Amino acid sequence: MSGETDLIKLYSGRILALAADIPHLDRLEHPDATVKKRAPLCGSTVTVDVALRDGKVADFAQDVKACALGQASASVVGDAVIGATRAQVETARDQLAAMLKSDGPAPDAPFDGLEVLMPARDYKNRHASILLALEATAEAMAQAEQANCA
Repeated sequence: MSGETDLIKLYSGRILALAADIPHLDRLEHPDATVKKRAPLCGSTVTVDVALRDGKVADFAQDVKACALGQASASVVGDAVIGATRAQVETARDQLAAMLKSDGPAPDAPFDGLEVLMPARDYKNRHASILLALEATAEAMAQAEQANCA
């Protein structure tokens, strides 16, 4: 019974509100790069389209098919990513992984809203879904930079 209570606490009102209001839910007509990531354990997927200008995200869209935790993560990422550099996105990805897996602090601004997912530390089976949006965004940015340099 306490495991069920803990799971109910995990899905806080704030997480559910984020999951219900994901910014940039769409696809870009002419992205610089598109990346789809899938969490093998649960089957969650996030597809990210990015357009870069001067090394920063100028336009962003995402298609999110994930649990409420993955959706909440995508919501925070979608709200913060415009204007971010690849270094900021990769740092946020690494900080989020450390927060979940080794009790690290929440990611730095502008991705500090991901602290809402700290209660998910104890649910290792959810970590991959939570990381999808940042992983896909970082990879898409790397691909876009390569394509723009070619």
